[in-house]
Amino acid sequence: MANFKQRWNIRSNWQLVVIIVVFAVTGSSAAYLSKPILATFGIIKGAISGWIYYPLYILLIFPIYQVLLVSFGFLFGQFAFFWSFEKKLLKSCGLGFLLSKKENPE
Repeated sequence: MANFKQRWNIRSNWQLVVIIVVFAVTGSSAAYLSKPILATFGIIKGAISGWIYYPLYILLIFPIYQVLLVSFGFLFGQFAFFWSFEKKLLKSCGLGFLLSKKENPE
């Protein structure tokens, strides 16, 4: 656990607990919110094939998760950690162009 804390620059066990809770709440919330959004567009699990529904569901979860992660990080007082995490994730996914040039030095 000390390795993890050092790697992510986590200062205390309390901060680690808060970060884990934010990840858990964000994942659950993103999955929960994706279903009504798909239903708004008429994409309902029983109405279309699972081969279409589940890929769309997973693709929708990704952007919702990213927004919620930073939002919940802010609400739980860990915005700096999650904003840094988000920037690294976007760069590793090839989406670093979404960040401003100031935040994305090349």
